[in-house]
Amino acid sequence: MNDRDIEAQEDELLALASIYSQGEFARAGLGGEIRVSLDLPLDFSVKAGDRNYAISFLPPLLLIFDLPCDYPSTSSPEFILTCQWLSHSQLSAVCRHLDKIWQDTVGSVVLFYWVKFIRDDLLDFLHIQSPLEIPVSGQSQATTSTMGSTAGDLEGATMCSEGAAVCREAWDSEGSAVCSEGAAVCRKAGDFEGAALSQDPRALSVLATDTDHLRQLLDYDEKERQRVFDGQAHDCGICFMSRLGCSQFRECGHIYCNKCMSEFFVVQIEEGNIHGLTCPQPDCSSTATPSQVKQLVGVELFTRYDRLLLQSTLDRMADVKYCPRPTCAAPVILEPDSTAAVCPQCRYAFCTLCSKTYHGTFSCQLTRTTTTRANSSFAALPRSDAGLQALWEDYHTGSRERKRMLDKRYGKHILKSVVEEAMTITWKEINSKNCPSCGAVIQKDGGCNKMICFACGQHFCWQCLERMGSKRPSTHFRDPNCPSHGF
Repeated sequence: MNDRDIEAQEDELLALASIYSQGEFARAGLGGEIRVSLDLPLDFSVKAGDRNYAISFLPPLLLIFDLPCDYPSTSSPEFILTCQWLSHSQLSAVCRHLDKIWQDTVGSVVLFYWVKFIRDDLLDFLHIQSPLEIPVSGQSQATTSTMGSTAGDLEGATMCSEGAAVCREAWDSEGSAVCSEGAAVCRKAGDFEGAALSQDPRALSVLATDTDHLRQLLDYDEKERQRVFDGQAHDCGICFMSRLGCSQFRECGHIYCNKCMSEFFVVQIEEGNIHGLTCPQPDCSSTATPSQVKQLVGVELFTRYDRLLLQSTLDRMADVKYCPRPTCAAPVILEPDSTAAVCPQCRYAFCTLCSKTYHGTFSCQLTRTTTTRANSSFAALPRSDAGLQALWEDYHTGSRERKRMLDKRYGKHILKSVVEEAMTITWKEINSKNCPSCGAVIQKDGGCNKMICFACGQHFCWQCLERMGSKRPSTHFRDPNCPSHGF
């Protein structure tokens, strides 16, 4: 090692530290690693099957390097090149081209030129065009590294007596063999543009299966898009202020500051309107992602939102009923063609029709009557809805003495539980309807016939229960088959 080499190495490492951020360049002694992100064309995409996915960022290539004692006067940097989306053969070709760049600039520092080539010219060098085809790989591929103690020595490599990990046999410009002390990779380089060469051991490719590979690329692209978005100021569509820290709806692209969106989401969740977490823009139905909701409202409110969302989903499932015990209320999956259900939480067996204790082959109405008659001191209740209605009106409009007499005859507890339950069911049948989407019971207390379900947000017609689109729902009333046509 001479003083000129030491000075050149130190100057190059300092220059790299000043050019690249801490996330891109990390120094370790006379070595380090550089993460090189490519500048992709504006219309770049990846292809999986018959579908294209537009992306703006690909995971960076990682260049791990170590500077030998006689660099740059004699030896080139020792390196490993790794990538998540290039094959071993492609990385091997890149490694050989980096060697060629070094050969063209022997005696000068070369790391910056390597990075510049990878960033600006890699796609053209490998003839990669949009869309990028997802490589078919049945299992992850990995090539053993030979840099220092990263992955040990290559099998069959020749150990160097001067402490080098592997002896590299290089060729000088006249074809004579030169052995470099401190070399870390064993390779034999001849004409780099000539005959086909074997895969380079310095190339480390990690390719997952097709599905994993695509997910990794899309996840990285989404993370980088969000990082760039967070670093810029945007105009809020609510307060019309230009602010840092904004949120964007993916489907429509509308942007609002986090303060306005947080206040909007908090109000919706506190009121239980979990389906109201949509874009505030009129006539826009884009919904927020769970990650956006959690970031804007905090953990406590997000827990409530998550619970209400689960409950709303269960309410819309026809084969799910809640345990009738007030202290339990756990969801129970119903068996098809059966009126019996057993709560998995408290093991309570109940009838899915009347929510009472399971009564076998007896009908729900018979069970109520039998229960009423079980106590011989009380008279039997009327079995018809009209009779129950008349009894209930008699009880509520009667004098104190009349109420005492009815309580003594039928039982006060029975009057309140059985009669009220029957009248409630009758009232619901007359004054309410079920949402055509989720089945939620809805009462109409005024206004027009365009309804919006409180549970699932479905637009529908009150008269014919026909579902309507969220955009321009009133066009439904032009249908002559609807009873509300023309109103």
